[in-house]
Order: sequence, then structure tokens, then C-alpha cells
Amino acid sequence: MILINIVMPIRPEKMDEWLALADSYARDVNAEEGCLFFKFSRSLDDENEFVCIEGFRDAEAGSSHVAQPHVKRFFEAAPDVVSAQPQIIYIDTPHDGFAPMGEIQPR
Repeated sequence: MILINIVMPIRPEKMDEWLALADSYARDVNAEEGCLFFKFSRSLDDENEFVCIEGFRDAEAGSSHVAQPHVKRFFEAAPDVVSAQPQIIYIDTPHDGFAPMGEIQPR
């Protein structure tokens, strides 16, 4: 599995535009065959910062992802809404998605 985390700092005055872009993009990416999960989460301590959490089946699925038309559209639109260059972590891991966390279970 390819695991990608990206910190996306957003310009406050572009927040509505960002939310529409992020929603559309997440729907498109989640529909890709090799996508295991794709989510944006808003920071609890900075309302203008989002973290993108992406999981793809393998490197081939990741390569297919970046070749999609919706990725090109996102890459063309994102520079107008970010306040700084996004920061990324890319990991190729033998896991195949999320697993139960042993330390916490509902009571």
C-alpha cells in the first residue's frame, strides 16, 4: 500500500473555494479503482490547515492516480488556494489499509 499524508495550508479568504475543490476532488479520487481511502481532515488548532490522508493499493495504483484528469485539474487549481507549499510524507508499506487499534475499544 502507498500511504500519503499532505499538510495543506489554505488562504482564509479562499476557504469556500477550497472546500468545494476538496469535496469534488475527494469524491473523484475515492472512485478510482486502486484507491483504498482518501480523506481531508481539518486541523483542530488551525482552521486554515487541512491534512490529506491517501491510501492506494500499490505503486501502480498511485501512478494511475496521478494520470487522472481530476488530478490535473486539482493541481491546476490548488496554487490559487494554498497559502504555502504543501508538505508531504510518502510511504510504501506492506499493510493493506487500516487495522483495529488494540489500545482503544468502545465501552
